[in-house]
Amino acid sequence: MAFDLSSIVTKLTTSDHASVVSMNLFVALLCACIVIGHLLEENRWMNESITALLIGLCTGVVILLLSGGTNSHILVFSEDLFFIYLLPPIIFNAGFQVKKKQFFVNFITIMLFGAIGTLISCTIITLGVSQIFKRMNIGPLEIGDYLAIGAIFAATDSVCTLQVLNQDETPLLYSLVFGEGVVNDATSVVLFNAIQSFDLDQIDSSIALQFTGNFLYLFLTSTLLGVLSGLLSAYIIKKLYIGRHSTDREVALMMLMAYLSYMLAELCYLSGILTVFFCGIVMSHYTWHNVTESSRVTTKHAFATLSFVAEIFIFLYVGMDAMDIEKWRFVSDSPGTSVAASSVLLGLVLLGRAAFVFPLSFLSNLFKKSQSEKLSFRQQVIIWWAGLMRGAVSMALAYNQFTMLGHTQLRTNAIMITSTITVVLFSTVVFGLMTKPLIRLLLPHGPHKITSSMVSTDPSTPKSFSVPLLGSAQESEVDIGVNEIHRPSSIRALLTTPTHTVHRLWRKFDNAFMRPVFGGRGFVPVEPGSPSERNGHQWT
Repeated sequence: MAFDLSSIVTKLTTSDHASVVSMNLFVALLCACIVIGHLLEENRWMNESITALLIGLCTGVVILLLSGGTNSHILVFSEDLFFIYLLPPIIFNAGFQVKKKQFFVNFITIMLFGAIGTLISCTIITLGVSQIFKRMNIGPLEIGDYLAIGAIFAATDSVCTLQVLNQDETPLLYSLVFGEGVVNDATSVVLFNAIQSFDLDQIDSSIALQFTGNFLYLFLTSTLLGVLSGLLSAYIIKKLYIGRHSTDREVALMMLMAYLSYMLAELCYLSGILTVFFCGIVMSHYTWHNVTESSRVTTKHAFATLSFVAEIFIFLYVGMDAMDIEKWRFVSDSPGTSVAASSVLLGLVLLGRAAFVFPLSFLSNLFKKSQSEKLSFRQQVIIWWAGLMRGAVSMALAYNQFTMLGHTQLRTNAIMITSTITVVLFSTVVFGLMTKPLIRLLLPHGPHKITSSMVSTDPSTPKSFSVPLLGSAQESEVDIGVNEIHRPSSIRALLTTPTHTVHRLWRKFDNAFMRPVFGGRGFVPVEPGSPSERNGHQWT
């Protein structure tokens, strides 16, 4: 008995030691990614996401060789780790740092691309694989699998978009592609979950109506939960003024309430991505202005740092897991089938995105009054190209559908997993590498450069400056705060400038009802002797 107990303790100790070694190596690789990313900052081709992916691949190859072909990674890809720990800080920071005026000016176009476009892409991919895969001897796939594949590969990689597009150099493209990416990811996850929850053996009109109703319910309730969570945090911090005793408590409360909104959404089977994104937007509009100045600086950099580390972690993680020998062993007897499946999926991704970007851009342009607000064909090509990258969301959904706890013993499932890995690697590296040169080629005169006149010292957003979204035709967020938008003189004028009309009405409502209750810019508790007290901020 003593011998058995000691052997168990020895095994546990060995296991703990292996975990410590793995974590040490992974943290060292994260540091290497950051350093190498810094050295490649000026490179016109590379970015940190691609760097992390390639380092992960190289590390996987080295481990595979050292282990004699038996093991290739130090951490197994886990969808729970991805969705619960890594994705929330990235999406929250995206909402927290987003230039709200720019996002909502293009809100209709973003929703067209992110929601309607995702449905179109999902439909095309589903129809394509259901027809082609049946002729390729891939194996038994049911209609639920085909629909799931559509949802998996309709999910763009908004994380990589953050890396390849620059918010200050190409603000319109960044706003559209990134905004679409967040809505797209949420739509894809909602679609995927809806597919899982329905009996698809008998599809009829009632199932389609239930599916649509369920989708709209998840979309709206997730957004509402995020808004309410952000407002609650603003109200608590404004009323209690926690910063007078401890700025650490302010920062901790903001972080925990943001994370709580995500977990509440997951607990209620809603979309945590949408919830935490809109929670970030509301927190930046109200909560951030209710904390002390030192807490503002801390939260801005803390959220950005957490997001940055999570992004690098994900790409390193995906790159390393791509060399998992277990999955590739199942398709080693028919590598041509796996390559063919990957090629078909990649082609359908290209086709599915083109099928909605160009028609919906044309539709969006019909409602734009100014020529400078309309999307040119070159800009449409960049939007199409920048959204072709597939990433960790696709990986996580594929693992959910085709593996059990990260492992699979079925050839069909192994082909789908390896095909997903191939599409993710190819699209991220090839399309990601070519995005910056493509922007320089199609927009040779370059984007608007930041000038000193664009820099704002007014802490109206967590960003340190604001730039025009649509060039000289549109005002920056700061300018709009100073110059009130003129009231439309007729119904025709109202219909031709709906965004400006809604913004003007929202400002009136916000100033009259929301800010007195939830705080916001101009309603910041003042620390004795602080710059805020000396400047005497007033309501705007």
